[in-house]
Amino acid sequence: MLRAILLAAACVALALPALAADQAPRPVTAYKAPRAGDGHASLEGVWTNAAITRLERNPRHGATLALSDAQVNAIEARTRAQIALGDRPTDPNATVLDLPADCSGGRGTDCNYNSAWTDPGHVVMRVAGQGRNGFITSTADGRVPMRGDFVGSRRLPAGVGVNDNPESRALGERCLLSFGYSPGPVMLPGLYNNTYQFVQTRDHVAIVVEMVHDTRIVRLNARRRADGVRAWLGDSIGWWEGDTLVVETVGFHPLQTFRGASEHLKVTERFTPVGPGRLHYGFWVEDASVFSAPWGGEYEFQRIAGQVYEYACHEGNYGLANILSGAREEERTGVRTAPTNVDQRAAQEGEEGEDGGS
Repeated sequence: MLRAILLAAACVALALPALAADQAPRPVTAYKAPRAGDGHASLEGVWTNAAITRLERNPRHGATLALSDAQVNAIEARTRAQIALGDRPTDPNATVLDLPADCSGGRGTDCNYNSAWTDPGHVVMRVAGQGRNGFITSTADGRVPMRGDFVGSRRLPAGVGVNDNPESRALGERCLLSFGYSPGPVMLPGLYNNTYQFVQTRDHVAIVVEMVHDTRIVRLNARRRADGVRAWLGDSIGWWEGDTLVVETVGFHPLQTFRGASEHLKVTERFTPVGPGRLHYGFWVEDASVFSAPWGGEYEFQRIAGQVYEYACHEGNYGLANILSGAREEERTGVRTAPTNVDQRAAQEGEEGEDGGS
């Protein structure tokens, strides 16, 4: 069925795009990938980018991009110990008061969100066999180069509060789009569901994302859509440069933001097979209204066996109703008891990179 959707997909266009003048990292490889039916390199299969490493470098390990073997071994050993601690069974006699509020990092054995349900990765990301302290390669400190005058915020209509109704809550809570940035672009690992399936035809490549059942369709050698629609995951067109699939995406939905980016965001991605089970991923990000300079980086997907399973996002979901009813109670009493979605996201973005290579 998916292949039929791909073959039937069409859109109106103005002109063929020029090749991207991006500076995404290019791998050095002599690997000859298996061929697809049209003669191009085959990217088909199931891949994962689950890793301890995150987008920005962890200052705990300095500003250096590359990690030594000793650092990698220590980080992975500490992570294995945390996972083992989190995998211990919860005491069936424990009460709510016994459960710690924060079980990240494997603190305690009685976790209110059992770590068995998460899979953020247990290895340091490697590129050409080298352990990495982050994905960004274009800046000296491995951080996103934000403009000094940028003030991040969710784009809500004037007079609308984040807890006013379901439509003003985060996209992931509403099961409209993946939590975090996993679907891309840029494709980044998160707390769990870091699995992707690539389905490839002569005219399209579909990337099926495990998290919240997103599917990104890349139209090959196509024209930009001209109907004014700004779709979820943007307007992705692609072309082949040798064994590298280049994908350029613009026209993002106004509610989908990446690191606070605006409607001017353009992301260029490069997918290059570099080994029987390795897929190099280079990315380049441009938005002069938010970032002080274009920036980018790289990592490698790893091929895995198995398949992508259904993500039943709203099945048994009572959280959204409770969030809104809690907000109504705060309005009634005048006492604020919980952080808002905006507070939580600001904290998350401030901490991103701090947990990489923990």
